[in-house]
Amino acid sequence: MPITLTRRRFLTTPPLVGVAGLAPLLQALAAEGSLETTTVQLSKDFAICEAPLDVAYELLRAEGFTDIRYVDTSADEVFAAVARRKVDFALDFPVLFVPAIDSGEPITVLAGVHVGCFELFARDDVRSIADLRGKTVGLKASPPALLRLMAAQVGLDSAKDIHWLTAAEPSFNPLDLFAEGKIDAFLGFPPEPQELRARRAGHVILSTAVDRPWSQYYCCMVLANREWVREYPVATKRALRAILKAADLCATDPMRVARRLVDGGFTGRYDYALQTLNDIPYNDWREYDAEDTLRFYALRLHEAGLIKSSPNRIIADSANWRFLNELKRELKA
Repeated sequence: MPITLTRRRFLTTPPLVGVAGLAPLLQALAAEGSLETTTVQLSKDFAICEAPLDVAYELLRAEGFTDIRYVDTSADEVFAAVARRKVDFALDFPVLFVPAIDSGEPITVLAGVHVGCFELFARDDVRSIADLRGKTVGLKASPPALLRLMAAQVGLDSAKDIHWLTAAEPSFNPLDLFAEGKIDAFLGFPPEPQELRARRAGHVILSTAVDRPWSQYYCCMVLANREWVREYPVATKRALRAILKAADLCATDPMRVARRLVDGGFTGRYDYALQTLNDIPYNDWREYDAEDTLRFYALRLHEAGLIKSSPNRIIADSANWRFLNELKRELKA
């Protein structure tokens, strides 16, 4: 259901955005021309790692958007919300949205935002993914395909060598089972790793923020509906600029961003939000290659038999780097 942040709420909340950068922004807006639409809808889920989308409100207002809506979206339906134009922009993980592109969904990938979200926790006697042979691994919201790719990297067949437990029923919580020592491992993303650390459950055997090859590629990438991008190119660039500048804010002012996430109803725990913001390198969005990320995950998914299209076809069908390339020049560190 759409949530429109009200003008009153905006005016009574201390701003994240100062006035120092307004002159260059006003020059850029004048050069780009008028917005084709002043309404923008953003995906809202409760993954803390998607903070740049969650705190982009003021930056979107500065870009000229006047009707900014956050639409509740569960982690496993983000790409579908983009494809059906329930939202205009979202952050999502390639393992989730590349199969949707492969099936013909009208999704355009515009940029990468950050690396690293997922952490694989295990009991003390499990030291690596190879040790998961014959073990039980829990997944609550993480994509099963990611564990499949991780297992394949070390020669395991996840369908045969690993027993999976997923949160198929609302009352069934694999995270709790792992924390209670009833299963061997758990793959999670914020705020799940933060909760496990708070409960002193297990240890991390793989982090996509630091362990290769995963740490070399974006985790969250910016998605938009293909037709929306075609219809509203000026609005697309301005919305993307707001999201990328919000990523910079996550890196430079994590305490204020964490408080904004709590105050805005995006998460309930300030400490989990702050830990996530400090752990994820949000200021590295300029450094990694978005096309390499799509190619890497498309190749892995193709090798695993999870998509039919080649990486080149995925990139040709879905990628539009024009706005990102322009913004990298404009938003130099």
